[in-house]
Amino acid sequence: MDWQPYITSDKAVLRGKPVIKGTRISVELILELMEGGWTEAMILESYPHLQKIQLQAVYAFLRDGVSNDLYTPLDKRA
Repeated sequence: MDWQPYITSDKAVLRGKPVIKGTRISVELILELMEGGWTEAMILESYPHLQKIQLQAVYAFLRDGVSNDLYTPLDKRA
């Protein structure tokens, strides 16, 4: 999936954090919600202006970040 139509970054919005285009909802917020146990259905119910495709774009954005080496390598200590 091409996430670029759905995810943007602008220094004037949330200090340049990646956000869902047309909103102030950051990729980070979506991840925090999911980490807290929220389902896609819960997110979409709580943010009715969001669409499922926008959540899918968040996943694609993260996938590309990891696959394109845009991440911090993990410490190899056990």
